[in-house]
Amino acid sequence: MTIRAFTAAVGLAFTVAAAPSAMAFGHADNHAEVYIISPIDGAEVSSPVTVVFGLKGMGVAPAGTDKANTGHHHLLIDTVLPPLDENIPADENHVHFGGGQTEVTLDLKPGTHTLQLLLGDMNHIPHDPAVYSKKITVTVKE
Repeated sequence: MTIRAFTAAVGLAFTVAAAPSAMAFGHADNHAEVYIISPIDGAEVSSPVTVVFGLKGMGVAPAGTDKANTGHHHLLIDTVLPPLDENIPADENHVHFGGGQTEVTLDLKPGTHTLQLLLGDMNHIPHDPAVYSKKITVTVKE
């Protein structure tokens, strides 16, 4: 991912400042599902790669929006799920979409990469129960 894309995503991610101890988990519908529409698992792709997000059973809302049954996407790149009872980190492996975005175009280096979505509440904390996608693997061609 380019630094410009990362900076833009993180800039939108931290529109709400709150002490972690003051944060409460957002409740998720037990039937909520987040998933990656494209690329598909096992795809061989060229960079830049457009990743399209899907969500069923809940709505997408920008960070800081206190509305029941909503959240915003976080894309995990080449990493594992973070602790599900803490703020989702913001770095090149944990990209926040606090503006309510539902896709991103990434510059990924050639090689194998994993992608996974994790829905966060208005304060960037996973819902209870946590709503996350299956981890997919893509190979970026030289």
